[in-house]
Amino acid sequence: MLSSIDLMLTKAYHQKYAIPHFNINNLEFAKYILEACEEVSSPVIIGVSESAIKYMGGYNVVAKMVQSLITDLELTIPVGLLLDHGSSFESCERALAAGFNGVMINADNSVINEHIELTKKIVELAEKYNAYVEGEVGHIGSAEQTGTVTDVNDAILLAKSTKINALAPSLGSVHGIYESAATIDFDKMVMLNDNIKLPLVMHGGSGLPDHIIIKSIENGVAKINVNTDFQIAWAQAIKKYIENNPNVYDPRKIIGAGQSAIKEVAKQKILLFGSNYKS
Repeated sequence: MLSSIDLMLTKAYHQKYAIPHFNINNLEFAKYILEACEEVSSPVIIGVSESAIKYMGGYNVVAKMVQSLITDLELTIPVGLLLDHGSSFESCERALAAGFNGVMINADNSVINEHIELTKKIVELAEKYNAYVEGEVGHIGSAEQTGTVTDVNDAILLAKSTKINALAPSLGSVHGIYESAATIDFDKMVMLNDNIKLPLVMHGGSGLPDHIIIKSIENGVAKINVNTDFQIAWAQAIKKYIENNPNVYDPRKIIGAGQSAIKEVAKQKILLFGSNYKS
């Protein structure tokens, strides 16, 4: 059974640690991440993008896969399942109907009034499922796509006009690989934390130096998203295995060669975020 994401983040926010949001791309990512979290007794939010959902077969496939792993692996830790960067009301609706217990609405391209109205509709929908809603103000970009820094006043207005459970601001972190040193606007982070009194979410947690992570948690960040670090570690492990075992063709052995790498990344992040033994 999935656990309340809101309760996870509220506890982390007040106790000054961060819940790991680990994105999955297939069954193996999900299994190894969940096993690693269980081994160090850390709550976790399994994040899934729309493109990953499409790759794995659909919303119902993903929801039932994660829920089945919780049962069959006999997990004792809190686990949430979140639609990451939902692009529309319809996408969020499909995720919640399938069994996800959280959605992030990616309404960053709207003017603030439209943004607020869409977010309100998502919150109203989520209330029917007792589910978590993550709002975003500003656009969290990548090395290939420039983001838009959060307007603090817009962010405060969104938080106070809706019943979102957490806010994901764009303060300098990016998705994917950092081409230069990250510069995080901690002044804005402090202003947001002081004014909205909700857990903040840091997207683009891969590749960030430890001191930025630690300072962010001290200033209200209670959920940190990680995807790229897993993908890089996985790819490196698989490439090395194939190079050393060119005659192996069993996909289970090839894909399974990434298990240790995935678990190592998960445990490193958990220790850094301080969520170990917080279940």
